[in-house]
Amino acid sequence: MKIPFRSTSVQAAPSAAVAPLSTPASPELTGGRSIGVLLLHGFSGSPASMRPWAEDLAARGYAVEVPLLPGHGTRWQDLNAVSWTQWYDEAEAALDRLLVSCDRVCVGALSMGGSVALRLAEKRGDDVAGLVLVNPFVSSVRKELLVLPVLSRVVPALKGITNDISKPGQDEVGYLKLPLRGLAQVTRMWRDVVPDLPKVTQPLLYFRSAVDHVIDDSSRQTVLGAVSSRDVEERVLADSYHVATLDHDAQAIFDGSADFFARVT
Repeated sequence: MKIPFRSTSVQAAPSAAVAPLSTPASPELTGGRSIGVLLLHGFSGSPASMRPWAEDLAARGYAVEVPLLPGHGTRWQDLNAVSWTQWYDEAEAALDRLLVSCDRVCVGALSMGGSVALRLAEKRGDDVAGLVLVNPFVSSVRKELLVLPVLSRVVPALKGITNDISKPGQDEVGYLKLPLRGLAQVTRMWRDVVPDLPKVTQPLLYFRSAVDHVIDDSSRQTVLGAVSSRDVEERVLADSYHVATLDHDAQAIFDGSADFFARVT
């Protein structure tokens, strides 16, 4: 384990880069029907990691919502003061906004956002027409996570995990520190999400990076081994690290997800 971070310094992320996104549908580009897509960023990241994906989908005619999940996009200390249910509530509110104007809505997610997306699929059923998960963070074999409830009381943060990206010049605009109480909320979320994975019946497209320095392969086994979806496809991203939405294989994600959304809706 790395040396605990104990500094009281504050990192503020650029507000424009982490701002939430919202675009209307262009039904004339999607067969005359309004189709929406909710995109969810990862833990300690921001909507910046989803912006190119959102812009690509918007250009194809999809309505898109990319919420800023509570505790993100400000300073890392704020992520130690929220619960995972606040992330879910923000995502659910964005889903409801899309449902007001769209005939069908799908959800795409990166990393921890994948856990939130799966919870939406479990609880909202037919309101979610399909799921695209990119390196979802749903479980881990790391033993250090077992002591998070205790460790987070005395150590506020460790070195950050953002920008695991092979492509030069990319920035997901995340925190430089890993807030441990916030991370403990991620593992707390798993205790509700994982047992209910058999409730997930929606079509599922699963993107996995061949090299990922942030999560291990247990999330893949946990999700694909438990969901009840009959329409499931896994695709390996050969030239990307964890934040694949900003990496060399990003266009493969954009094209593949757009085709998937068109098919399942």
